[in-house]
Amino acid sequence: MDEQPAQRGERPQPVAAPLPLSRPEFRLAGQVLGIFAVLALTFLIELTVLGNLRHDRDQAQLAPQFRIELAQGPDFGLAPVGPLDDANKPLTAGAPVALLEIPALHLREVVVEGTSSTTTMAGPGHRRDTPLPGQVGISVIAGRRATYGEPFRSLGQLHAGDQITVTTGQGKHSFKVLDVRRAGDPLPPALPSGQGRLTLVTTDGPALAPADVLRVDAKLVTAAQSRPAQLPTAALPAADALMAGDNSGLLDLVGWSMLLVAAAVATVWVRFQTGLWQAWVIGLPVLVALGLTMSDQIAALLPNML
Repeated sequence: MDEQPAQRGERPQPVAAPLPLSRPEFRLAGQVLGIFAVLALTFLIELTVLGNLRHDRDQAQLAPQFRIELAQGPDFGLAPVGPLDDANKPLTAGAPVALLEIPALHLREVVVEGTSSTTTMAGPGHRRDTPLPGQVGISVIAGRRATYGEPFRSLGQLHAGDQITVTTGQGKHSFKVLDVRRAGDPLPPALPSGQGRLTLVTTDGPALAPADVLRVDAKLVTAAQSRPAQLPTAALPAADALMAGDNSGLLDLVGWSMLLVAAAVATVWVRFQTGLWQAWVIGLPVLVALGLTMSDQIAALLPNML
């Protein structure tokens, strides 16, 4: 006989059941959760570290560009003094239009044209349907409080009497802070004819979950400059409204999302065909690259002063 009969009284040993976490469906769920964790971390890094670096890079490029335009003098018309360019078309979004300085906050930022979410990633944005700072009327500049350099993070710490200086193609203009205004606070007095005012705007409430808008009103104390015809409020793009997002890149976002899903599926397939470490070594760089590309476009959908 090939095998000896089992001794009397012996019981067959039970076969150990596989651990629940080793079952394929649990491994698949773990892989998917891992991919989502990588993408969430990538988005957080984009909003903070990489977003701040992008803001600093843009400001480093805008500052010398605007300085050269100012150095040419008003006769050459390089530094804009109105909402239209030499071809009588609206200024390009993101073009430098002013230099904003607030000594009390140690703030020095190049102001760009437009207030869309994409535009304010580079710096504070001038609202297109208002005059430039220093001109007759109320000029509005919106800036971010918690992301992309967070230039207006301390705006609420200003006090009445604090000084603000804005340099434009018409020269240097000085302002004195009237008050910090939150939702429900009384409006400032009506602006007398022929005078100017500056209103700085950002979010109010929790940094990444703003509840409302915070405004700082400042009176122009130097001579008010003339202003060209302004864009009508009706011509203001929807993305430039306060607390609006920019969905101009939504179609591109859909395309990148499809590539990301394909990369995630491929990473899971490699994981089951070869192993965990092989899948992460191959898939992680691809997922991070796609995640960063998408994060930048997703951030544009968020409020423009976040």
